Amino acid sequence: MTGAPASAAGGSGAKPVRGGKLGTAAVNQASLWNIANILTMVRLLLVPGFVMLLFHDGGYDPVWRAFAWAAFAVAMITDLFDGHLARRYNLVTDFGKIADPIADKAIMGAALVSLSVLGDLPWWITGVILFRELGITLMRFWVIRHAVIPASRGGKLKTLAQGTAVGMYVLVMTGPLATLRFWMMMIAVALTVLTGLDYVRQAVVLRRKGLAAERVAALEAVTSAADAEEAGTPGAEAQGTGSPGGVDAGADVSRTRAQARGPAEAER
Repeated sequence: MTGAPASAAGGSGAKPVRGGKLGTAAVNQASLWNIANILTMVRLLLVPGFVMLLFHDGGYDPVWRAFAWAAFAVAMITDLFDGHLARRYNLVTDFGKIADPIADKAIMGAALVSLSVLGDLPWWITGVILFRELGITLMRFWVIRHAVIPASRGGKLKTLAQGTAVGMYVLVMTGPLATLRFWMMMIAVALTVLTGLDYVRQAVVLRRKGLAAERVAALEAVTSAADAEEAGTPGAEAQGTGSPGGVDAGADVSRTRAQARGPAEAER
């Protein structure tokens, strides 16, 4: 849930070559029905199942909550496996790029909101985590024209801490275990906030660099146009020796080049 979707799932539909990796030709024949995409879809289907198990019999039956924990654990594990498979076999499809982050946030969001509805988890914790996840997703779209914010180690650690803490809250715990899960959740919240701030910093830096690069490219285009115009009239100054119009034209070209190059050099 932290970065560009690891499972960006897609596949070849072709049989893998010996050695366990797909050949170049197979990878180029992307197919929707591959193992990484299937795991992503399984995770999506587990969301309503998890919620029904958690709320069964009022939401406080230890046995049914254990079943709900099992569904949540399977969903989190599939997130690890589809990402691994996608990286190993270069399985990339548009469906995977969209479905993978949706599946990640759906299972985590469903768990947080459900636990808060049951009164087991304070709403402020749910609000902080969901606000961060939604905000980072929108921020990725904000800078996607300039660059992609890569998933960081902190983001991966945050996902692990969130999954562990939420899983502990799904189970019925009392005494020292209940205290332990509380502090585990505090660690998850702290990592959520810190990594969120780091993503904001990265987004601002990447956007500034992207905008600066666009300005430099635009100024260089103006400079190139001025150079082309000057090269196209090599005799302009000679012909304009006695002609004010010719002198003015040459001066305009030189002035355009100077104005364009000045800011371009400043950007560099």
